[in-house]
Amino acid sequence: MPLIELEGVEKRYGELVALKSVDLSIEPGRIGLLGPNGAGKSTLLKTLLGLLEADHGVVRVFGEEVKRDPFAIRARIGYMPEGDSVLPELTALQYATFAAELCGLPRSEAIARAHQVLHYVGLGEARYRRLGSFSTGMKQRARLAQALVGDPKLLLLDEPTSGLDPRGRDEMLALIHDIPARTGTSVILSTHILPDVEKVCDQVVVIAQGEVLYAGELAPLIAPESGIFEVRPKGDPEPLRRALELARCVVQMQGAATLEVRVPSGEDARLILRTAVESGQQVRHLAPLVKTLERAFLQTLEKAGKN
Repeated sequence: MPLIELEGVEKRYGELVALKSVDLSIEPGRIGLLGPNGAGKSTLLKTLLGLLEADHGVVRVFGEEVKRDPFAIRARIGYMPEGDSVLPELTALQYATFAAELCGLPRSEAIARAHQVLHYVGLGEARYRRLGSFSTGMKQRARLAQALVGDPKLLLLDEPTSGLDPRGRDEMLALIHDIPARTGTSVILSTHILPDVEKVCDQVVVIAQGEVLYAGELAPLIAPESGIFEVRPKGDPEPLRRALELARCVVQMQGAATLEVRVPSGEDARLILRTAVESGQQVRHLAPLVKTLERAFLQTLEKAGKN
C-alpha cells in the first residue's frame, strides 16, 4: 500500500491555485519534497496533516482518507514546521513532554519518552535548559524531538536545516538519515537545499506552481547522461568552443572557463581531444559530466516551462 495517495487534489487561496489537480503516489521511505518558493510544498504538507482541507480531490495517508478523521491521521504523524516554533520559557524536557502528552501519552510515559528522544537528538545534557537560551541548531534539534516523541509512522520536516552552520547541517542530516532504519518511520523532507535531499533521500517529489513535475526514485533522476562531457581548456575557452561546434558538438558555457559538451551520436571523448589537437588548443580537464540533483531539478523545471 502506498504511504500517500493524492487524486485530483486542488487547493486555492482565493484566486491563487496552490495545488493544481495533483495526482501523486508515494511509497514508504525517505522522500525529498523539492520546489521553488511558493511552489506549494507547505500547502501539500498541511493538506496531508488535515490542517487544510482540499477544495477538490482525495487525500489518503496510510490508506485512510484524511478528511474522514484528520485527528486519527495526525496521531500517527510527527510534524516539524518551518520557523522558530519553540516555546522559549519551557525547558527542552518540558517542551518534549508537552508534545508527548498532546499525542495522548500518560504523564509518566510522556516524561520517559521525552528523555529518550532528547538523548537521541543530542540534547540529553541540555534537557533542563530553557529553549530561549538555545542556539539555532539546538532549537532545531528540540523541534525534531517534539516531532519524534509520539513515535510517528510518518515524519514531515519543513526546512529542518534552515539557518544551521555546515556542521549543524551535517549532524541534522545524519539524524534524518538514521530515523527510518532505527524506527521504521518514513520521512518527507521539504527543503530548497538540494544537496540535503541528495544526501539522505531515496525518493523525490518535484513541485512547481502547484503541479507535480516528477515523483519517483532519486537514482534515475540523477543518472548521468551519456555523451556529455565537462571540458576545461588552457586559457580562453572560446576558440575550442567554436571548433567543437564546427565538429557538430553542442556546447554550453558553465562559468567563465568550463565547457559542457554534448558530442554527436556515436562519438565519444576522443572527438573532443581530436578537435582540440586540430585547433591547437590544450585541454586541462576532460571528464563525463556528473549530473547533480540541482542540475536535474533545473532541467525538470525547464522542460515543464517553470523557469
